Amino acid sequence: MRVIALIAGVVFVFGVLLDAFQTIILPRRASGRFRLTRLFYIVTWNPWAFVIKRLADPRRRESALSYYGPLSLIFLLVVWAGAMVVGFAFIFYSLGSPFADASQRPGLRSDLYVSGTTIFTLGLGDVTPRSPITRELIILEAGTGFGFLAVVMGYFPVLYGAFSRREVSISLLDARAGSPPTAAELMRRHSYEGAEQALSLLLVEWERWSAELLESHISYPLLCYFRSQHTNQSWLSALTSILDTSALLIAGVQGHEARQAQLTFAMARHAVVDLAQILSLTPVTDAPDRLPDARYEQLYKMLCQSGVSVCRDDKSIERLCEMRALYEGYAEALSRYLYMPLPPWIAEQPHKDNWLAVSKLRAQTEAANAPAAKATAAKAEQPTIATLVDDHHDF
Repeated sequence: MRVIALIAGVVFVFGVLLDAFQTIILPRRASGRFRLTRLFYIVTWNPWAFVIKRLADPRRRESALSYYGPLSLIFLLVVWAGAMVVGFAFIFYSLGSPFADASQRPGLRSDLYVSGTTIFTLGLGDVTPRSPITRELIILEAGTGFGFLAVVMGYFPVLYGAFSRREVSISLLDARAGSPPTAAELMRRHSYEGAEQALSLLLVEWERWSAELLESHISYPLLCYFRSQHTNQSWLSALTSILDTSALLIAGVQGHEARQAQLTFAMARHAVVDLAQILSLTPVTDAPDRLPDARYEQLYKMLCQSGVSVCRDDKSIERLCEMRALYEGYAEALSRYLYMPLPPWIAEQPHKDNWLAVSKLRAQTEAANAPAAKATAAKAEQPTIATLVDDHHDF
């Protein structure tokens, strides 16, 4: 029995240290199907989401889901610390519980008490060791616990820094593609004269964003559970809308920005596939079609009306379907697991936002300065300042 306790204690201690090192410190994908962190998220996320998704109010549901990411980080730290306490207690127990305890007979309960007070460096002194090796183990545990907690908690700012950098680009996408972002809206808002350069620059920025997302979320998969500030925004919807836009540019739109779209698509797809694999998700094959033929026709008409040079041939929709098949299954798997809805190709319910209000004001300015329109500018002017509201954001 003592030998089994010793083996169990050593496995607990080294297992926690290795798992914490792989999860927090190691800057690459952690390996192992039976890692404590992986089991923790499997055991806690599914029940949490199962209960929360039954809330009727979308705002309350999203708010409750947003608590999981930060809380899981705290509870994971508690699990690590608890496992180390149990591990050292088993080691003390294997040595015959060599303590002098005035309140009770030495045993596993005393071992747990000494281990807990030692790892948190309380140093109460009401239970004392009776052998040299026990004294040395207590010093080792105190040093291990202090160093472990300091290192792990020191990485909290690193995690929140990566989360903040991720969210900045998502917020910037709001003015460029709507909220939630859609490929149709992104293309429509980049249909003005000379917009090809702006669109190419945007794709370059999102190529880099996808690479940063891949690097940070593979190193720290728990960031996948951190949700955005607004109900209708998420890192997954932003990534999917960029993939949709890149696929559309490659398969059915003329212009030199299609070259950059290929690079952005490759990087963004790399991110979505690897993150699905990190969470042990398989691509979904039975998902509803996000762009049926009727919606594709609507998308085509919208792009044509906006002045986008669309490649309209018999194979355009087939090429787009081939592009979508490369990433939609993985995006749908992430969506179902994380309860982050994928964005539509076309906004289902048009809504007012800052971009529309500012666009109307700018159109009035241009109309007022046009020689042929000066006579009718006053008549066409409408009070659009009142529409400059953030009703597209749900907190």
